[in-house]
Amino acid sequence: MPIDAVVFDLDNTLCRHDADIDAVYRQAFDSVAVEPFGEPDDLWTALDGSPDPDDRVGYLGAGFARVAAQYGRSEADPVDLATALLDGFDDSAVAFLPGAEAALDAARRHGPVAILTNGPRERQRPKIRSLAIENAVDAIVYAGDLPRRKPHVEPFDLVLEDLGVRAGRTVYVGDSLKNDVAGAHNAGLKAAWLRPDGEETGRYRPEYELDSLAELHAILTAE
Repeated sequence: MPIDAVVFDLDNTLCRHDADIDAVYRQAFDSVAVEPFGEPDDLWTALDGSPDPDDRVGYLGAGFARVAAQYGRSEADPVDLATALLDGFDDSAVAFLPGAEAALDAARRHGPVAILTNGPRERQRPKIRSLAIENAVDAIVYAGDLPRRKPHVEPFDLVLEDLGVRAGRTVYVGDSLKNDVAGAHNAGLKAAWLRPDGEETGRYRPEYELDSLAELHAILTAE
């Protein structure tokens, strides 16, 4: 069945943070006058599941608590560190991933285009505006502001309704198997998985596997 419309994930699909993460991490410790411990990768590894858009401080704070335990730094307040880290992030400091602009152009030439992101509007809209793509798509759904986020079907149903297209003739492009591929399939969309380095599909079965967004054009023109 041909593809009529394309819906993109945002973070780590169309864009990535362009800030100096190490500097932001260190600044968080400086802000609360705590001797630094660990590295950003320690924190990312310690985080459990997807971010909670209603409690970003609690989500990151739990990660800091786990890292503090690993380094024997129980005196550090993980909530203070999480708050300082979030205060140091500039949500607009993002850059397109390689091939993202070409993929957006190819999708726009093909049919309706949308963005469906699990983040809330207050955090995601600055990224979209910084990339200057707010007026380049036909719909944007901020699932972080909805009762249910990906992989639940509600955000997908909403973006399909906004575009006026059928699920089976729409492809969702994203980097997460458990949120993007699972959610797309739950809602009846085709899934194009942008493969992170070294990751395998496991039991998921995306219709398309992309090593680069530059490959999207060939998928659309082949349908």
